[in-house]
Amino acid sequence: MSDQAAPAVSAPPASGPGARDGRTARRPLALRLLARPEVGVLLGAVAVFVFFFAMAPAFRSGSAMATVLYQSSTIGIMALPVALLMIGGEFDLSAGVGVITSALTASMVSFQLTMNVWVGVLVALVLSLAIGAFNGWMMVRTGLPSFLVTLGTFLGLQGINLAVTKLVTGNVATDDISDMDGFTQAKALFSSSFTVGGVQFKVTVLWWLLFAALATWVLLRTRYGNWIFAVGGNKDSARAVGVPVKFTKISLFMLVGFGAWFVGMHQLFAFNTVQSGEGVGQELIYIAAAVIGGCLLTGGHGSAIGPVFGAFMFGMVSQGIVYAGWNPDWFKAFLGVMLIGATLINLWVQKSATRR
Repeated sequence: MSDQAAPAVSAPPASGPGARDGRTARRPLALRLLARPEVGVLLGAVAVFVFFFAMAPAFRSGSAMATVLYQSSTIGIMALPVALLMIGGEFDLSAGVGVITSALTASMVSFQLTMNVWVGVLVALVLSLAIGAFNGWMMVRTGLPSFLVTLGTFLGLQGINLAVTKLVTGNVATDDISDMDGFTQAKALFSSSFTVGGVQFKVTVLWWLLFAALATWVLLRTRYGNWIFAVGGNKDSARAVGVPVKFTKISLFMLVGFGAWFVGMHQLFAFNTVQSGEGVGQELIYIAAAVIGGCLLTGGHGSAIGPVFGAFMFGMVSQGIVYAGWNPDWFKAFLGVMLIGATLINLWVQKSATRR
């Protein structure tokens, strides 16, 4: 009788709650942390803070930190809706001049028409939302890239701001509205201060943190947040599964309009008047804060917390250079280095998070 080898029987894959294969293995904690878009900018913000804390003794005071937080908040309030729009796969180059358009509108409606300040504030809100809606509608209607659509809006608003202000006021700036009805109440909402431990902080810091918490909740806990990620990742696939792509994109542009209105109101009630030529270049600061905060230029990836740290880095650099006694002309050079560095860090973070 010849011996016949028994057929090889492979053991079935292990099953049960403790078994894991290559598809279900839980990634190490370090990789899961690296997958968070805000981790890179958090590390960068800590490094910048430590650097200026060591190099500039004046940077260590409570009043200096209040100034840094104020500077960061005026950037961060706008960087949040800009970041949401970028996660949704679009840009808005008109955000900077949109802030000034809103402030000019509120000022001139109130002063030239001799109306309560709150009337000007509400008219400015409607106009800012309309500008955002126009940008979104034009983009989804024509299929043009948001870069081109908002570039046209940027140039148009820049010219309108100067021309209309000169026509109405006879100057490049608006009139002082500090003695008008409703000014005190509006200033309390948009530009008041509060004291903590003997240090005075601007109310914009509280608004900034409140808006950041709200944006984080929307992104992570609502259906609308899922829509934002979906349309930024692949709008055709999102449309195929029932996501209202047009509504989502238009509403994101309107959120940028809301942010422009809020920052514009702060500037108006902080300084009582507005220069019509301001705002040019600020849109790049807002976009850079979002990119440094981990938002991809291609859309579909990012968070609301990341731009908070991105804006905080901007505030620390802009004020830290002053407290260190350096030439403030180096500010833009620092920003360029920060932007390139953050982009490289984000790229490394993504590769590390997806590497098995």
